[in-house]
Amino acid sequence: MILSHRAVLEAQKAEAREEIFAKIQPGDVLDGKVARLTNFGAFVDLGGVDGLVHVSQISFDHVDKPSDVLKVGQDVKVKVLNLDPERNRISLSIKDTLPEPWDGIEDKAPVDAVLTGTVRRLTNFGAFVEVLPGVEGLVHISQISHEHIGTPADVLKEGQEVQVKVLSVDPSAHRLGLSIKALTEAPEGAAEEDNSNNSRPRRSNNNGGNNRGRRNGGNGGRTSIPAEYQQDDSGFSLGDILGDALKDAGQDDK
Repeated sequence: MILSHRAVLEAQKAEAREEIFAKIQPGDVLDGKVARLTNFGAFVDLGGVDGLVHVSQISFDHVDKPSDVLKVGQDVKVKVLNLDPERNRISLSIKDTLPEPWDGIEDKAPVDAVLTGTVRRLTNFGAFVEVLPGVEGLVHISQISHEHIGTPADVLKEGQEVQVKVLSVDPSAHRLGLSIKALTEAPEGAAEEDNSNNSRPRRSNNNGGNNRGRRNGGNGGRTSIPAEYQQDDSGFSLGDILGDALKDAGQDDK
């Protein structure tokens, strides 16, 4: 007689999987225990079946490694994001069970407040600075320095800590307008230079210039936004990103 304890365990696990998949739905909030940690996320035991919390779903704050914020055996609350019974996969989120970071943002980051933040992303039009866990604001290139700069990367680095002043708050759109240069004095005797004005296309007084802007690929000299930023999850529109350049470009086409 050949006996297999492993076969019994596999049968028990299969039964537990069927039971859990039958009773949970996306949107459910469950109690679980951290079973394993990897570099891409945490596997949480839901009572015989493990679900995956991807590293991006652990916290509103930036997480480099799951082991930085979680421990094996730790009790956690998770929200079910997706179920795939055929592949025995359950996608979970811890951060969706936490308070929304933008709640009460007008009190936490009011206009004219001075905050310390971390540069998270640099683009050709500005820098996204995280001022609170899960809350990023845009420092437009024209608000970085009193002096002209070619790109934000000329003076800033990702991960750099900076002080910023809050210029505008839009809770419904999850947008913060920030400034670095508002906290520094303009060089004495030097005219303050607006980076957005220096980079935007100049309009000619010649009304006959209907072909203006049809060269160079037909983009009319407009500032180019990479595709990955045209649908940025920060909530900033192209008008916010381009500033006056977009307005002037639209007037040129009239």
